[in-house]
Amino acid sequence: MYTSLSTMKLIRYSVAYVFIISGVMKLVNTELANGFLHLGLPYSHILLKIVILLEIGCGVLLLVNKAVNHAVIPLLAIMIAALLLTKFPLLHTGFLTFAFHARLDIVMLVLLIILYKRYPH
Repeated sequence: MYTSLSTMKLIRYSVAYVFIISGVMKLVNTELANGFLHLGLPYSHILLKIVILLEIGCGVLLLVNKAVNHAVIPLLAIMIAALLLTKFPLLHTGFLTFAFHARLDIVMLVLLIILYKRYPH
């Protein structure tokens, strides 16, 4: 019997994978955590824990196809913040440098928008 994964399932699984792994790595890798803590954000230790919880929690929700439309919203905020805080400052070194370093962030942002539109409230 032939079973195929739909495009939306593949998108959900891919996005879930990226966020779950990202959250877990921030939890276990001090270098990644320190990079976040040195962004100059207020209450950075608390924000780091919130981001880890959201990345893993919302990633799992995407993975199991539960509350997808609600899970996508905080992930969109995380991606926008990541672009603004870590990628846009690279524009002063040139557009290609920015584009290279922001490639995953931009793809994830597009995929999150697709998921948001596909799973309306």
